[in-house]
Amino acid sequence: MTMQINFLPDDITVNAEVGEPLLDVAERAGVSIPTGCLMGTCHACTVELDDGEIVRACITAVPPNKDKLTIHLFSDPTW
Repeated sequence: MTMQINFLPDDITVNAEVGEPLLDVAERAGVSIPTGCLMGTCHACTVELDDGEIVRACITAVPPNKDKLTIHLFSDPTW
């Protein structure tokens, strides 16, 4: 199943498959999400989903049962 992923604040939209890693989707869209450990423990890749859920993009996949997902990127100058 395919859905639209919208990255804010740059308002970049790309199609993605359910189960696809969020970092892969962002990279394909040309969106930079900082990474550190790639295991979710350093929190460098923290993003907020449109429902307010905070997730680590390095260990989170595109969820099922949605037509569109908005991802709010954080700006952390330490990464």
